Amino acid sequence: MADIINPDNEGDLQAQIEEVEALSSIYGDEWCVIDEASRIFCIKVSDDLDEPKLTACLQIILPPDYPSVSPPIYQINAAWLRGPERAKLANSLEDLYVEHMGESILYLWVEKIREFLVEKSQSSGTVDQPENVNMTAEEEVDDDDEDIPDFRTFKLNTENAHLFMDHANDEEVPPIKHGNSITDRRSTFQPHLAPVVTPRQVKMVLESLYENKKIASATHNIYAYRIYCEDKHSFLQDCEDDGETAAGGRLLHLLQILDVRNVMVVVSRWYGGILLGPDRFKHINNCARNILVEEGYTVSTDEATKSGAKTKRPKSKKSK
Repeated sequence: MADIINPDNEGDLQAQIEEVEALSSIYGDEWCVIDEASRIFCIKVSDDLDEPKLTACLQIILPPDYPSVSPPIYQINAAWLRGPERAKLANSLEDLYVEHMGESILYLWVEKIREFLVEKSQSSGTVDQPENVNMTAEEEVDDDDEDIPDFRTFKLNTENAHLFMDHANDEEVPPIKHGNSITDRRSTFQPHLAPVVTPRQVKMVLESLYENKKIASATHNIYAYRIYCEDKHSFLQDCEDDGETAAGGRLLHLLQILDVRNVMVVVSRWYGGILLGPDRFKHINNCARNILVEEGYTVSTDEATKSGAKTKRPKSKKSK
């Protein structure tokens, strides 16, 4: 039986907390907190957990009177999701809300989206998702503005909708900074840095970097990232060696020591024909540490190596 809904906001908040905890437990790394205070979250939904062909990102904001009165504000980000299909999916979510009005419905929404992806994947036979999503995603979203569900059809607060769009729209590629290179015995190392708050942005940063022919031609592109999940008070983090054995793990360990968050560092290495031995790890980490310091993620190289640096927000400045 459904619980009796208390129209008081305190009851709604408790219901939201319990729902978020349950979703976090069910979906693990696919669930991400964007802004706990503003109740902004996102979840990656795919047609198949093991071998995904189609994916979509459901971004939501929970109004103070959800679930008793208002539904979640939401946006579905998927470069392949166009007019009629977007409208069809939006209608199915609205129907679910009407059917379960006053109840917690995020789980039902997520599974409805997953069901939609499975049906599309099976009916199409082939994946029509563009390979270079970051090159077209922003344009396609702009083209489909008319098909994005109108928040007002759910009588939602437009101020909250504006807040949601400001904080949770991860369709644009994050700004990427390029640091100074280090050369040793004809091998060259160069760091790149970008702020990230979702796994999708990690992928977009990588795709954007690989559009650069010089970076794409590097012998190795080692990377690591850390995203702070406020609800769990823990980090979503990962790394990649790209053929430079153990380099990714060492890079991630550096990010952990510096206690940085919501940032991704990529170090490109162009091999010069002479083996560097352990020195290659020193150069990779020095490159990464230098750009983190330059962009304001940690206080200074000396302090960071001695005691670990407190997290700082990146400086707001224009790219050179």
